Order: sequence, then structure tokens, then C-alpha cells
Amino acid sequence: MPDLPERLRAAMNEARKRRDQARTLLLSTTLADLKNRELELQHPPSDDEAAEVLRRGINRRREAAEQYAAAARQELADRELAEVKMLEAFLPAAVDPEEIRRAVRAAIAAGAKDLGKLMGQVMPQFKGRADGKLVNQIAREELAATV
Repeated sequence: MPDLPERLRAAMNEARKRRDQARTLLLSTTLADLKNRELELQHPPSDDEAAEVLRRGINRRREAAEQYAAAARQELADRELAEVKMLEAFLPAAVDPEEIRRAVRAAIAAGAKDLGKLMGQVMPQFKGRADGKLVNQIAREELAATV
């Protein structure tokens, strides 16, 4: 299976052939973000690093959609959310929340009693595969349940 940047390039070329301007622009912007990350790292990004760039783009678009919705600009919010869906298609399958919950419970049982320590133990296990907000939410729920 080709690596993530190659899949993005192939999808962008396909979008160009179909004259899908919105998808072409989104993918070319994402590839530019990847190129910037490559320059920062001083080596081609691994799939995990590329997925992290995609996640940042997704988070930026979700935040923009929330702001547009708050400003009663629903058509712009919908466009941002459509871009989120397009980018999510390139990410590996998300981790099941129950798997995250098990890892959080194991870390608590091992002695992690505060949120910072807990997140420090759990996040590396799911780096690039789970949204930090979801992990944080589950960690807070499980810590509250132990008190």
C-alpha cells in the first residue's frame, strides 16, 4: 500500500483530471503543509508524522466551521465540514473508544492519579490514531469515577 503522501498526490491528480477544483485545492494545500513539515523535520515525514499534519488540518477546519456556524454563516461551515470528511478518508481507522478506556484504566491502576501524568502515559499509545480531545475526555471520566 502506498504511503500517505503518495495517496494524497494520487488523489489530487485524480481530482485535477475530474476538474474538481475544491478537492484539488484542499489536497494541494494539505500537500504544501506536508512539504513544510518535511522541511521542519529535515527528512520525509513518516506515515505517522503525515497523519499528524492531516489531523492538524482537520482540527483547523473544525474550529473554522464552529466559528462560521456561530456567525450564522452555515454555508461556509458546511464547506469546512465537507473538507474535514475528505481529509478523514485518508487517515487510518480511528481507535475504538473502549480500547482507550481500557488503557486509561490500566494507567490509573498503575498509579497515575492526576490528569497530566495519566495523559502522559496514555497518549503515546494512541499517537496518530486517536484524537487527543477524546482521550482527555475519557481520562477525565475515569479519574472522576475513581474518586
